[in-house]
Amino acid sequence: MSTPESLPDHSPAAVVPGLDADWVARTVETALDEDLGPAPGRDVTTQATVPTSATGTAELVAREEGTVAGLVVVAETLRQTAGRLGLPVPEVTFHVHDGTAVVPGQVLATLTGRTQVLLVAERTLLNLASRASGVASAAAAFARELAGTGAQVLDTRKTTPGLRALDKYAVRAGGGTNKRMGLYDVAMVKDNHVIAAGGVAAAIRAVRDTFPDVLVQVEADTTAQAMEALDAGADFLLLDNMPTAVLAATVAAVREREGHDGVAQRVELEATGNLTLDRAREVASTGVDYLSVGALTHSAPILDLGLDLRG
Repeated sequence: MSTPESLPDHSPAAVVPGLDADWVARTVETALDEDLGPAPGRDVTTQATVPTSATGTAELVAREEGTVAGLVVVAETLRQTAGRLGLPVPEVTFHVHDGTAVVPGQVLATLTGRTQVLLVAERTLLNLASRASGVASAAAAFARELAGTGAQVLDTRKTTPGLRALDKYAVRAGGGTNKRMGLYDVAMVKDNHVIAAGGVAAAIRAVRDTFPDVLVQVEADTTAQAMEALDAGADFLLLDNMPTAVLAATVAAVREREGHDGVAQRVELEATGNLTLDRAREVASTGVDYLSVGALTHSAPILDLGLDLRG
């Protein structure tokens, strides 16, 4: 199918970088295929009970408090649904942007057009926007907790298969920060890589020899492992499952070595493992740059959104 070169001008995207328009189109197409069957598909209930000529207005509404994201999929879902049904594309007026904090009952967008299109598109646009808004809400909670500490919340690769771009976009919408997008853009040397390569230094050397263009991060469970990684030339460190006191001591030891004996002037430090919201400020107080939280994307509940058809 043909895809738009860019998202429509009336898209509520306010998050940088935004979602790629081709990715949005492909994802919506897959989601509609799931719901309607292979294109053009059918909605046996709506198409049986609603005349093609009927028009209506629907409001996209927040059912609970949170941070919205994924509204950028709404117009594309309507566009593709209308195309499958051979009907005009409904008009959309957005009242908020992605990244907006919302309250129950708040109208996020108004959709006006053929009722069949609105109802057939409903579940697909809600699934995507509710999922993204749940992730954004989780990220926003951490961002609020970390405000003023100098630390930022990071996501991980623990995303929904096929929806990584949306999940990571939603983290940005909530005020979080993306780490690596996949296995291709940053090297992460973990314990299994160390075993396979024959040591930390050997693993780092192998990465630099094979992929000299990427940064190398090394996972460390102890202060000694962190020091070994620095000696081997790691660009930044993942400090995994360290008790707060050990984490603070490790951060202090790394900072003391910065700019000396071949160590970079600034080594970025990322804490991970058992990072719940109630521990966030405590962990940030150790001086780490980032808190890596897989739960942002693997455990965030959806934000309840609804589409209400008005009479």
